[in-house]
Amino acid sequence: MMTALTYFSIGKPKKMSYGRDKTMETGICKEAVTEAFLTKDGFTGDGVADLKHHGGLDRAVCVYPYEHYLQWQEEFGDTLPPSAFGENITVREALEADVAIGDIYQLGDAIIQVTQGRIPCNTINRRVGNPQMMKRMVETGFTGYLCRVLEEGSVYSDSEMMLLQKDPANITVLFGNETYFHHAKDVERMKKIIAVDALADDWRERFDTRLAKLTY
Repeated sequence: MMTALTYFSIGKPKKMSYGRDKTMETGICKEAVTEAFLTKDGFTGDGVADLKHHGGLDRAVCVYPYEHYLQWQEEFGDTLPPSAFGENITVREALEADVAIGDIYQLGDAIIQVTQGRIPCNTINRRVGNPQMMKRMVETGFTGYLCRVLEEGSVYSDSEMMLLQKDPANITVLFGNETYFHHAKDVERMKKIIAVDALADDWRERFDTRLAKLTY
């Protein structure tokens, strides 16, 4: 699989206005760039405000499938801005149902590996001005996904994201999302997910905690 980037965006945390005269500090409002260097910690010039729930080595890059933009725009009747969900990379033909945790991609001069599905928060609702968006992302599993950086390098707006290696277990991001959000007590599903070596530490801890409670 090889797909050109639809949007490529980065941005440091800044104040975002939402609702009636409300503001918050967030890194979700990213801006288009033509080039940025990708380090193990993420893109130079990029950042997050909530370090507990965002960022880190396992969550250095956020990817969102462009096809979902078309679905949300049809469903809600609103045109979404580029990188509306705060993702760095927006691509076609890389859906959660097809991309597996552990898959390795060439991204420009860098190499990245998928580590987990994204867990959306209500900042997304505030960003797009839609109180139903986060709920629908959770219901569908169309959350996008996060990646670690295996090899640093420059990424360009005309770069392509090319699959280099499929994870042998082929545990898709959608399978992980559906398990996390909708099958919280399914022991077998969770065991399949935590068996993936490339799984993000955060998700491994969350599933381990659930399993410990269920099998105690």
